Amino acid sequence: MAIVKDQLQRNIELNTVPKRIVSLVPSQTELLCDLGLEDAIVGITKFCVHPNHLLATKIKVGGTKQVHYEKIKALQPDIILCNKEENAQDMIQTLEGIAPVHISDIYTIEDSLELIRMYGVIFNISGTAQNLIEAIKKSKTEFEDFIRIKPLKTVAYFIWKSPWMVAANNTFINYMLALNRLDNVFANQSRYPEIDVNTIKISPDLVFLSSEPYPFNQNHINTVQTYLPNSKIVLVDGEMFSWYGSRLIKAFVYFKDLSGV
Repeated sequence: MAIVKDQLQRNIELNTVPKRIVSLVPSQTELLCDLGLEDAIVGITKFCVHPNHLLATKIKVGGTKQVHYEKIKALQPDIILCNKEENAQDMIQTLEGIAPVHISDIYTIEDSLELIRMYGVIFNISGTAQNLIEAIKKSKTEFEDFIRIKPLKTVAYFIWKSPWMVAANNTFINYMLALNRLDNVFANQSRYPEIDVNTIKISPDLVFLSSEPYPFNQNHINTVQTYLPNSKIVLVDGEMFSWYGSRLIKAFVYFKDLSGV
């Protein structure tokens, strides 16, 4: 028996290297595939859209907030992968009655790299994990050299409508904005506060409308522009700002293009 820790410093007991994985976090599902573990995945959420064939080849056990426990139990997983932000505590407590649960907790790229190292140990693929870590570090360094000469801009990052909500401090999104030399005008608030757009007194240089979790579109650009006429409103790929793991390599390429807005 081996004992490993998750990112909440909880001890996880594993009898053997897990061969049957249920992943309840889309970005972690993508990471598993890029680590060569796709064949070991037996259950995913309906939001696990990368790689795009997974929804047709794996058992869907629900979403990130609600799952079908009996479906998961029937899959006989060796391990269930969760995230502190995505999956509720009561859900995790129920899942622990089915299989060992490993919980991630991501605020920075260093947290992401730590998770990749953990998966390397848990699934006995440390070499593959380290190669991915080095690739992400290289991409990050190259991007930091590129973005260093860009002027600092202010930004508001909207994630939801009805009610309007933004990404604020203590989030991975806020960390990624800072990496892009973007000063979050809501960084004085925590997590994902609701915002009354009718009373916004600040006018950031940029307003990002994320593609997820709310599917903002051109009509929303027009709406927000009426509230913030002096800001440039931009639809952005939310996966690039909120998906950690192997998605980070693609994110840095995306950010180089985005820096021109």
